[in-house]
Amino acid sequence: MKLQIIFLYFILLSAACSAQQTVVYQEEDKVILTEIFSKLEKQSDKTTSELVVLAGESLLGTPYGAHTLETEPEQLVINLRGLDCTTYAENCLAIARCVKSGETSFKAFSSQLQKIRYRNGEIKAYPSRLHYFSDWIFENEKQGFIKQVSEPAGHTKYPLSVDFMSTHPASYKQLEASKDFVQALSEKEKEISKREMYFIPEDQIEEYEKLLQPGDIVGLCTSIKGLDISHVGILVNRNNRIHLMHASSSLEKVVVSESTLADYVKTAKSIIGIMVARPI
Repeated sequence: MKLQIIFLYFILLSAACSAQQTVVYQEEDKVILTEIFSKLEKQSDKTTSELVVLAGESLLGTPYGAHTLETEPEQLVINLRGLDCTTYAENCLAIARCVKSGETSFKAFSSQLQKIRYRNGEIKAYPSRLHYFSDWIFENEKQGFIKQVSEPAGHTKYPLSVDFMSTHPASYKQLEASKDFVQALSEKEKEISKREMYFIPEDQIEEYEKLLQPGDIVGLCTSIKGLDISHVGILVNRNNRIHLMHASSSLEKVVVSESTLADYVKTAKSIIGIMVARPI
């Protein structure tokens, strides 16, 4: 009888885990992904950074889409039909890693995306998603997916202090509905804020541009209290200068900036510099 109870427990546990790990997508997402893989899968000899650029270029013109990841309970969402700045970078890195590994199935892509998007690659609940991009950089470096290059480039410590989400729970549906989530995020924010992170100040970007590379993933650091990074993009080379390829909310689609990265940052509201993550 005890063995039957134990067996039933593991069946229920397995079912619960399976339900939690459901992938949310539409068939069009599979079609888009298959088309990108068909263009890139024979280029696995390229570096991961080069593949990030190629993946990003394949998604140029994709409409901007906000709040595409919000599900209850938290699930892995794949949406290549509408991208915000963070999901754009995540999808491009996941595609590049799939092509580089030679595993270009929808399942392999889902696995890569989950590892990139969630702390330790585990979907537990809303707080397990890497909401702060400095935390995203830290955790993805820990997994060996990227390396930070802001320190050797800029040598400038970033005044990291995050608490925006826990102090503005009404701005997030999941936080407004759960005090436990607010508490969990508050504890994580304290941990993040203790880290030593580096960035390249806006007035030094042009000086250190030669150390930046196409395929680098950059977070644009903000002066907004409680936030670390307010925008994300991928670096590309245009006419021997570094530009930003990104999902633009103002232009409502994925584009390459007309101005150089240095000029883009100088004219962007409340941006004080960049953190740089290099795919490896």
